[in-house]
Amino acid sequence: MKCPICGNPDSRVIDSREAGTGDAIRRRRECESCHRRFTTYERAEEFIPRVIKKDGRREEFSRFKLMAGLSRACQKTRVSSVELEAFIDGLLARIQDRMATEVESCWIGGEVMDFLREKDPVAYVRFASVYRRFTDIEAFEDEIRLLLRQPERRDSPEAER
Repeated sequence: MKCPICGNPDSRVIDSREAGTGDAIRRRRECESCHRRFTTYERAEEFIPRVIKKDGRREEFSRFKLMAGLSRACQKTRVSSVELEAFIDGLLARIQDRMATEVESCWIGGEVMDFLREKDPVAYVRFASVYRRFTDIEAFEDEIRLLLRQPERRDSPEAER
């Protein structure tokens, strides 16, 4: 594995263990040249659907792009990266179950919105503001009003009061 720090192609595995839900292996490696350590993940090659964008373009589904967007939305919230990985795994499984080689980006966005609405309202509004391209404060207010009209979740801290 090529070192991301110095680019040397030789590294050795220091530690290996299951990652997330057990469908990946996390490896700690040490570069043979600069001796810096880094982490890699190994997953079985899986079916990668194509995403049909709003403008009609098609591109390969990017787990990295989805994780980056979810991570930004969930910064400083209770939602863990393990939960986000599990969501993405489940999303890919649902796409495979549909036996779809292509899926519309709006379907993926809807699934993400549903997930975040259940997990954390702040993360939901953050994601919605980008996904729905809010242009003014009224759009935020409208989305928050809709969110407040929904029945309170049983697993939320507010429900314990």
